[in-house]
Amino acid sequence: MKYCFSCKKNLEIRDRPARSAACPFCGADLKVCMNCRFYDEAAYNSCRESRAERVIEKDRSNFCDYFEFRDSQGDTKRDSAEEARKRLDELFGKK
Repeated sequence: MKYCFSCKKNLEIRDRPARSAACPFCGADLKVCMNCRFYDEAAYNSCRESRAERVIEKDRSNFCDYFEFRDSQGDTKRDSAEEARKRLDELFGKK
């Protein structure tokens, strides 16, 4: 389920939002870093997609070609830590 980073309300969006798309509940821009699955404050430029160009305003609409809507309201830091732990376990054969 997609959700707005600003008001945390669920959105019924199937396709990638246009740059000018806004949340119908609060009016916040939707195609923003903070709604992207690659957004991670701990990563370089706050983005886990290494090919993406730097975006200064993470809560404003941008032209990023790698934008993919997040599917949950999960904690980004926790998600990255769990993903890293899973990759290490796979690498070293731990189950």
